[in-house]
Amino acid sequence: MKRVVVGLSGGVDSSVAAYILKQQGYDVVALFMVNWHERVGAITSACTWEEDALIAKMVAKKLDIPFHIVDLSKDYKKRVVDYMFAEYQAGRTPNPDVLCNREIKFDTFLEEALKFDADFVATGHYCRKSELKVNGETIHQLLAGKDPNKDQSYFLCQLNQEQLSKAMFPIGHLLKPEVRKIAKEQNLPTAERKDSQGICFVGKVDLPTFLQQQLQPKAGNIIEVPARFMEKKKQVELTEENYRKFCFAYPYKPWNGKVIGEHQGAHFYTIGQRKGLNIGGHKEPLFVIGTDVQRNIIYVGEGQNHPGLFRPGLFVAAKDIHWIRHDLKMNVGEKRKFDIRIRYRQPLEKGSIHIKEEGAYFLFEKEQRGITSGQFAAWYLGEELIGSGVIT
Repeated sequence: MKRVVVGLSGGVDSSVAAYILKQQGYDVVALFMVNWHERVGAITSACTWEEDALIAKMVAKKLDIPFHIVDLSKDYKKRVVDYMFAEYQAGRTPNPDVLCNREIKFDTFLEEALKFDADFVATGHYCRKSELKVNGETIHQLLAGKDPNKDQSYFLCQLNQEQLSKAMFPIGHLLKPEVRKIAKEQNLPTAERKDSQGICFVGKVDLPTFLQQQLQPKAGNIIEVPARFMEKKKQVELTEENYRKFCFAYPYKPWNGKVIGEHQGAHFYTIGQRKGLNIGGHKEPLFVIGTDVQRNIIYVGEGQNHPGLFRPGLFVAAKDIHWIRHDLKMNVGEKRKFDIRIRYRQPLEKGSIHIKEEGAYFLFEKEQRGITSGQFAAWYLGEELIGSGVIT
C-alpha cells in the first residue's frame, strides 16, 4: 500500500483531499505545518496556527488517520519572508505564495514527509497532474484545476519534475461547491470554515505594518504624470527592433510630472495600487504607475485607463526562466506562441515568447494592465503549465 503524507492545514480543501485519498485506499498520514508564529500587522486575531492545528487534528481523528505537527518556521522565515522583505526593499513586488510552494510545501515539507516513509505528498490545491513518455523518459505534467474560478496551477509554476513526481492533488478534478458538499456529507469539522486569505501561512495582514518590521518609513514625493505624457508610446509601431524597450517598466523621471503629495516609502507601493495614496481633488482615482526606490519617488496617474498602467510586453532574465517541461525548453533565437498569465486569477492572454541571450521577451496581442516587477509570468499550452519566470 502506497503511503501519502497530506499537508492538513485546517481548511476544507486539504480535509477533503485527505478523505479522498483514504477512500482510494492509500495509507494516509496527516502532517500539519507551523510556519509562522508572529501576529505583527495582523488585521484579525482569528485563525492563529493553534486554532488551525486543533481543527486539523479533529479532521484527522474523524478520518481515523495519524496526525503530526512539524515546525518549519525557521525555513519559512529565511526562504519566504526574508525574500519578501528583500524584494520590497529593491522596489519589486514578490509573490510569497509561489515561493511558499517551491521552497516549503514541496521542498522542506517534502523532506519531513519522507521521514514518515511517504511515497507521495498531497495538498489541497486546485490543479491536476498527468504523465507522458518523451523519448522513454516519464514527464510529469502540471495541469489547470477543473474549477476555472479556483485554478491554482499558477501558484505551483516554479515546481520542477522531481517535486511533481512526488506530488498528488486529490481535489483538482472537483469544483469548489463539490468539495464543500463532500465535507458536509462526511461531517468534517471544516465543512463550513471560510477559506484563508492573505499571505501564505501569515494570513491577512496590513502590508505596510508588516513590512515595517524590517523596512523603515521614509518620506518621499508623489509625482503625478499626465496621460498626455504617455501618448507617444502608443504611436510607436511595435517591431522586433524596438520591442525590447516596451518590455520594461517606463523609466519615469522627476520632471515627467508635478509633485502632488508625500508618501512614507516607495518600497511600500506596487504598480496598479490605488489604496493608501490619500490624495483628493481628482475626478478619477489615482493609481501607482511607477516606483523609484533609489530616489524614493512614486509616480501616479489619474484613472484606471491611464496609459502608464499598460504595457505591450515584459522581460524575464535568463537566470530567472524556469521550465517545468524541460523537454519543451526554447533555445536562443526561437519564438513561440503561448497563453500567458501574469497574476493569479487573471485570464490567460495570447502572446509570444522570444528567447535572446539575455532572457525572454514576452509580447502580448493586447496590452496588459499592471505588469509588475517581481511577480511571476507563467505560460501555458492549453491546460498545461509549461514554465514560469520572475518579471524584471
